[in-house]
Amino acid sequence: MVSYDAYESITVDVADGVATIEFHRPEVYNALSTEVYLDLSRALSEIQLNRDIDVVVLTGEGEDAFSSGADIEQYAGPAEEHDPREKDRQRMAFEEVYKRIYEIHPVTIAKINGYCVGGGLVLASFCDLRVAVDDAKFGVPTTDIGQIPGGGSTYRMVQLVGEPKTKEIVYTAGLIDAAEAHDIGLVNRVVPREDLDDEVDGIVDAIQDTGRGAVKASKQAINHSANAPDLETAHEHESEIWWEQFATEERRRLVDEFNEG
Repeated sequence: MVSYDAYESITVDVADGVATIEFHRPEVYNALSTEVYLDLSRALSEIQLNRDIDVVVLTGEGEDAFSSGADIEQYAGPAEEHDPREKDRQRMAFEEVYKRIYEIHPVTIAKINGYCVGGGLVLASFCDLRVAVDDAKFGVPTTDIGQIPGGGSTYRMVQLVGEPKTKEIVYTAGLIDAAEAHDIGLVNRVVPREDLDDEVDGIVDAIQDTGRGAVKASKQAINHSANAPDLETAHEHESEIWWEQFATEERRRLVDEFNEG
């Protein structure tokens, strides 16, 4: 296992093509401060340069929370006490992290081990896959502090669960349990806590047992299609990626193996 350079609020360990990022603020339920986002930005930049990494797993330290969201102390006080330029830089840093998680070449998996709310849920929503323990709780309680969801979350949540459910979750500022999160398509799988590690490891193994380049290319195509304005645009981009992957040695090798088997 290789550990990337020391960070202030996260750890990054890489082994066998998997980068595991863990938030280390259990005393505040792994709240996402500006420092966490800066650490994440640097870590994701380093991972993006390593083409041997197939999967990134994000999780929180302990058993209480994946992340409780933004560090609310940063938003206290009247607006005139906050430097708008600093707030804008902070907002852009947050949005850049979400964008990188969504676009980075490895598959990203949110390993949700407890509360996943506010900014924590926003971060998880930009991952490719979400696996949660059966006692996890989810919500976007921003209206409770007189704010609206940010970071592109209003768009992303509508993509995942639809407009009516997004409005219900945001307007009521309540929490939903893991079973409901699974039912509405917010998470991919829900498992007992003792099975979380094995479940995520099984998904990682399944990904790495396929054509690794094909998975990365599929991610590009799916992400583009999810945000394309129409079918024709999506099809054109998909066709380009299809031919690029068709020309790879990986495709030739795997087809030969399949035919020989």
